[in-house]
Formats: sequence, C-alpha cells, structure tokens
Amino acid sequence: MENKSIREIISVVFKAVTLAMGVAVMVLSCMGSLEVQTAVTLLGIGLACAGTAMLAKQ
Repeated sequence: MENKSIREIISVVFKAVTLAMGVAVMVLSCMGSLEVQTAVTLLGIGLACAGTAMLAKQ
C-alpha cells in the first residue's frame, strides 16, 4: 500500500517537472533571455520526465 502512494507521488512530481520546464522555456523566451542550447536542455529534461511518468504508469 505504501509503495503505491510513493509511486503516485513520483509520477506527479515528474509531471510537474514536465510542466514547469515547458513554462520556464516559454517565459524565458518571451523575456528574451534564453539561448537555444539552454532551451533544448530544459525541454529535454521535461521530455525525459514525461517519458518516465508514462512508463511508471504501466
């Protein structure tokens, strides 16, 4: 029972990181203070978290 709740928390954290990385790239891009390499890195982190959350769901 306890393991299931930990898995749910981890899934929510990965989904939150995915959303946060997307929002961070958008905001920093609008502010004009974002380099392409940094944007790709942030979006890569978000994509990795999204993939992990989807794999953990199964």
